[in-house]
Amino acid sequence: MCLSIPPKLSVSHVVGYMKGKSAISIARNVKGKQRNFTGEAFGARGYFVSTVGLDEEMVRAYIRDQEEQDCHLDQLKFGV
Repeated sequence: MCLSIPPKLSVSHVVGYMKGKSAISIARNVKGKQRNFTGEAFGARGYFVSTVGLDEEMVRAYIRDQEEQDCHLDQLKFGV
């Protein structure tokens, strides 16, 4: 995922918000819960962040092409 975060927001705040919202969404859609999410845990505790700099277009192309590469690998697994 490639994000552009404005300087007034901290990286940890944005990542925490995204992880929290995605965990709630997964609990609702997969586990069927509508309320009381206390004690729920999903995903890893940490995260990795890096700056892109001059290679932004290359990173975006990699992210864009990743789904196609994953589908190709999945097809190879089914062929075995």
